[in-house]
Amino acid sequence: MLSASKAAERAVEHVTAMTGRSAECVVGVERTGEDGWRVTVEVVETRRIPDSADILAAYDTEVDADGELVGYRRARRYLRGRVEKG
Repeated sequence: MLSASKAAERAVEHVTAMTGRSAECVVGVERTGEDGWRVTVEVVETRRIPDSADILAAYDTEVDADGELVGYRRARRYLRGRVEKG
């Protein structure tokens, strides 16, 4: 059985490989049934100076019980430091 931390680690590896961009952090992990995980990974899409102007993206991924990528999609893009409302 794949642990939450190992699923997050594998999701970061997959998103980095698929996008060619560096992962900033994992912002969400949840189990999907008995055999998989949904992991949200934050990625730096565009670096700017100052870094508070960086453009970030959140990618929703699904990994199976073996840590293999089942699916991923970019859920949203936003400026670093921008607070979500609601």
